[in-house]
Amino acid sequence: MKPVISVKGLTVAYDDRLALVDVSFVFPKPAFLSIIGPNASGKTTLLKALLGIVRPLTGSIEVLGFKIPDEKYEVRRLVGYVPQRERIDPTKPVLVRDVVLMGRVARRGWGRSLLEEDYRAAERALKAVEMSEYWDEPYVHLSGGQQQRVLIARALAVEPKLLLLDEPLSGVDAATQDVILNVLREEADRGVGVVMVTHDLNPLMEYSDYIMLLNKTVIAYGATHEILREELLEKTFMRRVSIVRAEEKVVVSGVDYHA
Repeated sequence: MKPVISVKGLTVAYDDRLALVDVSFVFPKPAFLSIIGPNASGKTTLLKALLGIVRPLTGSIEVLGFKIPDEKYEVRRLVGYVPQRERIDPTKPVLVRDVVLMGRVARRGWGRSLLEEDYRAAERALKAVEMSEYWDEPYVHLSGGQQQRVLIARALAVEPKLLLLDEPLSGVDAATQDVILNVLREEADRGVGVVMVTHDLNPLMEYSDYIMLLNKTVIAYGATHEILREELLEKTFMRRVSIVRAEEKVVVSGVDYHA
């Protein structure tokens, strides 16, 4: 069985600024991976590289057995992607169902008619994020947290083998955060690879199987309990960090999580 993701020696630059340097890791099987790091550490760039949106200077990438960027279009039909801070034009009369069905269009291919099964998949995805009653509502009428749930539903509607999410918890309320994390955990348990970039490590402790600490290169990568060490977090964030363990609860403090 081929790994979900295999990256070797990946280096990416924007003009003369290095964004990623010699990044290598293997995500062997479907699970929940959280990518953590400070501002400008290359987290978003890594997701874009996995999708073939940015082209590397050096290195190789395989996603779901496909080579990136050569086979990026094959991969994109199998991946649900939630980019950071996406905004849909508020002047366009887009309904919630239209947004979610975009995921089915991405899977089926542009220019092809949607079938009944596509609508059923969209309805299931919206139900998963507890937004079924908003099917016919204008998207712009929703709160920020509700809009984020709909964007998660769009990614789920692809019926993906891999979910890539960039800051899905940013700016949402606690209830929405819980819904999103529970849905992602369920997807991972069903055999979908979940890779999430986030600026807040603390909510992820009980959900993540693996954590990657990233600061332009991989500082540490492994099972969550192995990576939660003060010296690794301090090396990543370049500042003092403390980990407090009380019974089964773990809290990390002293880190600027701004992504």
